[in-house]
Amino acid sequence: MDATGRLADELREHALIIGEVTLTSGATAQYYVDAKRAILRPAGFAAVGELVAQRAAHWGATAVGGMTMGADPVACAALAGGADVKVFFVRKEVKAHGLSRRIEGPLLSPADRCLVVEDVVSTGGSTIKAIEALQEAGHEICGVVSVLDRLAGGGQRIEAAAGAPYAALVTIDDVYPQRPDR
Repeated sequence: MDATGRLADELREHALIIGEVTLTSGATAQYYVDAKRAILRPAGFAAVGELVAQRAAHWGATAVGGMTMGADPVACAALAGGADVKVFFVRKEVKAHGLSRRIEGPLLSPADRCLVVEDVVSTGGSTIKAIEALQEAGHEICGVVSVLDRLAGGGQRIEAAAGAPYAALVTIDDVYPQRPDR
């Protein structure tokens, strides 16, 4: 089985939760995918690392990251998967102490090509905030990757905000094809 199939299996087995939940956007859903439950296990982490490293190479990324928490394991998996990149994390707000940075990690140069990553995309709101923070800091976005897309329109909004291609490693159709909102 290839990395995409392994990732979908890991998400289905370890991350899919059936029952009403409130999403980050405030909307309610009848299921939830807590991707970190799958991608912070060896098989899920390895699959994500392989797939994100491939996408980083394909789009010529020199840096990988995104909004902290959702992007953290995905970006680190890219390093483990062999991507020759810097990893960065975008804070929701500028840190009030220390170096007062919003973008953490190795310093990004104007020449860096940033691949923005996220674990799960619904409306795309947090991913777009990370994109905007990078753009405000003068960084180029070469693409955006999510581990799972809930197919709620976020991908199109992300692509428009980034001015770069968007790809999901898997979609909710791969993980929960019999979902009630299909």
